[in-house]
Amino acid sequence: MTNNATIKLSHGEDPIAALRKAHKDQLLLCDRLEEIADSLPDGINRQKCMYAARALGPMIRGVHRFEEDIVFPMIAERLSSDDTIKVTLDRLRFEHCEDECFAEELTEALHALGSGDQKVNIEAVGYMLRGFFEAMRRHIAFESEMLLPIGKPLGAGLAQAKASCGTLQ
Repeated sequence: MTNNATIKLSHGEDPIAALRKAHKDQLLLCDRLEEIADSLPDGINRQKCMYAARALGPMIRGVHRFEEDIVFPMIAERLSSDDTIKVTLDRLRFEHCEDECFAEELTEALHALGSGDQKVNIEAVGYMLRGFFEAMRRHIAFESEMLLPIGKPLGAGLAQAKASCGTLQ
C-alpha cells in the first residue's frame, strides 16, 4: 500500500492501469480499516490507527483528483455518444465529495483512537469504520466493473450493464 497523495503517470503509462493499481491500494487500506474495526474494543493497535489516519485523507483525495482530472474526461470522450455517461460521472464525483468528508471525520477518530484518547466512543468509531470501508469497496467495485472492465474495450462494461438492466441513473 502506498501513501502517495497523487498518482503520477510515467511517460506513456496507461491511466486505466494506474487507476487499477490505485484501487488495489485503496482496497488494502480498506482491509486495514476492517482489521481496526474487528479489533475494537479490546484489541486496538494504536500504531495501525495512526498509520491509517495519516494515509487515509491523502490517498482518497489523490485518487479522486486523478479520476476527476484524467480518467473521467477520458471516459467521457470515449463514450461521448452515451447519453447517460455524464450522469454516471457526476454521481461518482458526488460520491467522491461525500467520501472525502467522511474520510476527514474518520481521520480525526482514528487519530484520537491511536493516541489513546479515553473519550473516544468506540462503538461510534467502529460504525464509522465499517460505513466508510464498505462504501469505498462498493464505489471501487462499480468503477472497476462498469467503467474499467478488464480485458474489454473501455465502456463495454457500461454497455453490457445497460443491456441487462436498462439505463444507469
